[in-house]
Amino acid sequence: MTERKKVVVKINGQEITVIGEESEEYIRHIADFVDEEIQGTQLKNKKLSQSMAATLAAFNIADKFYNAHVELTELKESVKEPLEELEELRVYAQSFQEEKAEITSTCAEYESELQELRKELEIKNKKLKKYEQALDIKEEEIEKSEKIISELQNKLFENQLELVQTKKELDEFLRTLDEEETTNTKKGIK
Repeated sequence: MTERKKVVVKINGQEITVIGEESEEYIRHIADFVDEEIQGTQLKNKKLSQSMAATLAAFNIADKFYNAHVELTELKESVKEPLEELEELRVYAQSFQEEKAEITSTCAEYESELQELRKELEIKNKKLKKYEQALDIKEEEIEKSEKIISELQNKLFENQLELVQTKKELDEFLRTLDEEETTNTKKGIK
């Protein structure tokens, strides 16, 4: 609980003791304000009694207070909607931050997955390279084998031609031999 203070002030030439929780400086400032209002009211109309000047000053102070109160109420009302919008924006920003964190987390997961896929791809590419090298070797072997087969087929064809030629010659020789034998037999028989 705040300590209550007694402050002696002078308003309209009279000393008054004010008891309050505010600072002495604040209480004196308020007393000076009230005194200035009363003095100002008396200067404007010198025929006023002290109580009438005090009453008019109180009225003027109440008018200023009321206008300030109305202005403050209007100001509060005018900032109410922007403050609600600000609160909505804060909520939106919070949800945006949460969504951003979720996206960042998902992105990190995808990045990790991508790294693993890259490693797998690298391994598969190495295997593919080995297979391609093995395939190149096999293709070279097949090419050599096809060349050998072609050479052997050519030799076989040449040998078959030679065999046919030799067979013709043999047939020709046998026919000639038969003819000679037949001729010799006919000659020997006769």
